[in-house]
Amino acid sequence: MLTQNTGRRTAQALALTLALSLGASGAAYAKNPMVGGAPMYAQKTIVENAVNSKDHTTLVAAVKAAGLVDTLNGLGPFTVFAPTNAAFAKLPPGTVESLVQPQNKATLTKILTYHVVPGVYTAKDLMALAKKGGGQGVLTTVEGEPLAVEVQGKKVLVTDQKGNTATVTIPNVMQSNGVIHVINAVLMP
Repeated sequence: MLTQNTGRRTAQALALTLALSLGASGAAYAKNPMVGGAPMYAQKTIVENAVNSKDHTTLVAAVKAAGLVDTLNGLGPFTVFAPTNAAFAKLPPGTVESLVQPQNKATLTKILTYHVVPGVYTAKDLMALAKKGGGQGVLTTVEGEPLAVEVQGKKVLVTDQKGNTATVTIPNVMQSNGVIHVINAVLMP
């Protein structure tokens, strides 16, 4: 068992390295939805799936730089709002490159954990939360600060503390340790 586990960790590290050199993406709500050109398997963890998404290479690199791989491979459960590469590209030039530097690990960790909520919240759950709150629901992130959740038609919107709003573009990508919702903007605590 130790050999299998060690082999699995090595395979995960290699997959993460490959994803960092290639790029990553988002998912849909189906048995094995496609995200970033790769099927997302419900029996795999958040990290095991994310490393295969071409639309999420920046996010995977940031998770690695922040030292959060083991956490997001853990039991969870977690709800992750996963910004795409295009979402990270909207940040001011040099922001991502600066954040992944070792001296900025605390800031990067704060930003990334602001995209994670303990528990599993499907799109249906998020819509119900917003409805219960009279049009806006609030989630407390792993980072400790709140995210606002709203619904416009059939779209789920997530707003950060600075007033920036991201739209869930691919909801309900189920994982063995939670759910991913692909979003089109980076949230800031």
